[in-house]
Amino acid sequence: MTVRLVPHPASFPTDPPPDLDSARALAAHDWQAFDQVTTMVNHWDRPGWGPGIRAVYWLLTFSSPLLVDHAQQCQAAVRHLGFDEIDRESLHLTLGRIGLADALSRAQLKNLAAAVSRQRLPHGFPLSAIPMTASRGAVRYSVAPWTPVLALHAELAQASSAVGMPPLSATGHLRPHLGIAYCNRTLPASEVRTAIEPLRMLPPVHLFADRVQIVEMWRVEGAYRWQAVEEIPLPETT
Repeated sequence: MTVRLVPHPASFPTDPPPDLDSARALAAHDWQAFDQVTTMVNHWDRPGWGPGIRAVYWLLTFSSPLLVDHAQQCQAAVRHLGFDEIDRESLHLTLGRIGLADALSRAQLKNLAAAVSRQRLPHGFPLSAIPMTASRGAVRYSVAPWTPVLALHAELAQASSAVGMPPLSATGHLRPHLGIAYCNRTLPASEVRTAIEPLRMLPPVHLFADRVQIVEMWRVEGAYRWQAVEEIPLPETT
């Protein structure tokens, strides 16, 4: 399935990168976009996340000690900023919000997972987490390549439509990334650039995506928590 990214004001970066698979190009594009940011915003000032809200998401998660060690090294380097660090069990790549938990039954989610299993999912694929960049509200890794992530998202969106679920956000708006810390107040973005620019000399972390999860997510002070509801393995490479 061919996916075409399009500019979108709610995406970061707003404009698509020139190359969807080059680690160098993707990292440079992310950094160039962040270089245009003047003010960081509070990540937690987000619509749709009132008290007691639980939402259901598609996530890629990684059980990689190398990623944990690398992320913690980067978190230590920016700790003076006072951001809310993402803990070792919560490192993730968000693929999309399915809906509010109280509007979705367990049977619906099982039906969705079964529909996804019948889709032409991409094979398990390698990803590189490339240090380090930021958006308006978080410090994060760039990731590469994007093509398999976008292909996976497109199949998830198609399955949601097939079973009458709420529409997933458009694949053309997705900008894959992996966060390590959430900004919790307004401050000049230049302070964040100064802190993270030396981390861009670190080597990337090599990961492997072999499953996608449906999770029920909620917020606590300065963090997200979730529990896995369904897990769909990606096909093995033959």
